[in-house]
Amino acid sequence: MAAAPRWRERLFALYFLSHIPITALIDLQPLLPAGIAPRALTDLLQQYATAFRDPMMLQPPEWFKAFIYCEAFLQLPFFPVAAYAFLKGGCRWIRTPAIIYSTHVATTLFAILAHILFHDFSKSEQAGPQMLRERLVLLSIYLPYLLIPLLLLFTMLCNPHYKHVEKRKRK
Repeated sequence: MAAAPRWRERLFALYFLSHIPITALIDLQPLLPAGIAPRALTDLLQQYATAFRDPMMLQPPEWFKAFIYCEAFLQLPFFPVAAYAFLKGGCRWIRTPAIIYSTHVATTLFAILAHILFHDFSKSEQAGPQMLRERLVLLSIYLPYLLIPLLLLFTMLCNPHYKHVEKRKRK
């Protein structure tokens, strides 16, 4: 029986552990009423959005808000569970939840990346990427959140360790 590659499990654990504070402190801010988030965090978000020309985080379109709600209520509760499973290592029970998570995230990221590449941001109140270089820089911020879930999906579907189904003995 093949073991799950530990380097991938460590990568996944780091991904999920790092995602908890990023989601809780930064990503969910667009859903909060003004003045609720601490000033230091709103300043950090403002600096990020200005530096990387990401207007979606300051004035998210409704479809992007829907993705943030999914992140809040579906993904955030999963992050510590997944981090635990991958830190512990060899947890086959994480396979189905990881497949669901990774397909969901990959689907949302395709829409976000297409928006970054093809949307006309000239009408946005906040400065968005105009030139190809600016679009590619913003794309590079979001891209790891597509690539790691795709690696997770590939691992869950193709690694023999996670595909193994135990046979039950009949009484």
